[in-house]
Amino acid sequence: MKPVFANSAWVKAPEKLILRGGRWKQRYLRVRYGFFIHPKVGPILIDTGYTSHGLSAPGRSAWLRAYGHLLSPKLNLGAQPASFLKRFGLAPKDIKGIIITHFHADHVSGLAGFPNARLIASGVGYSNLQKNSSLKNIRHGIFPELLPFNFSARLEPIEDHPRAAVRQLPDSYDIFKDGSVMAVPLPGHAQGHFGVLFTQNKTPLLYATDTQWLIDALQPSARPQLFPKLISEDYGALCQSADQVATFHNSGGAVMLCHDDSSTQFDVEEGAQP
Repeated sequence: MKPVFANSAWVKAPEKLILRGGRWKQRYLRVRYGFFIHPKVGPILIDTGYTSHGLSAPGRSAWLRAYGHLLSPKLNLGAQPASFLKRFGLAPKDIKGIIITHFHADHVSGLAGFPNARLIASGVGYSNLQKNSSLKNIRHGIFPELLPFNFSARLEPIEDHPRAAVRQLPDSYDIFKDGSVMAVPLPGHAQGHFGVLFTQNKTPLLYATDTQWLIDALQPSARPQLFPKLISEDYGALCQSADQVATFHNSGGAVMLCHDDSSTQFDVEEGAQP
């Protein structure tokens, strides 16, 4: 059950904001989402990346349009979920579940395109999203308008799943109750933020999502400070999560991040970097 990852879009950012000691040159960051086929459940996505539906569909709020204009992601049309799934002989209606690592726009913008999927996410994160003021949600890149109208009915909270100890990482939630895929709490970046651990790979793979933007920045000496402090939900918790992921990585575990710009063995390449 090897996962693969597609790059939904490129977003440019000054290296200095995402890597301590970096230069002011622009780095073109990926916006990944994942896909795998569970042997019993069937086709599963991890997030949805950026989609045109999320950024420019009619009726979007002024705040969401401003957000899209500010970040100006360059969509990879061939790697949009519907196009990407065709290579596996699948359509969006065939997706049985979507693991939602957190509720930022670049992770949920395509949810409405998958009407049959169960939505596996942090119930605590969703509850907080509902309680937050509009201003707080907007400040952290959260736009409830991107969630399907029946999200609550389709939500499967990870907190309802069995917990199990995972070496070098926090106790995690067993998503399919078979030990194959674990939701690893990695707080700090966003409310309810978690990574996804594939335990049955020859080398266990942790998709650590947005614990950092670059793999190099997992190490304490390379972590940026100002930018994460401005946008993180809890900077202290973010640093602790990065420490745990770095320890896992340094001990031989495989780690992927959503936005790191380097290619990995799990990436399916579509569209050249701008």
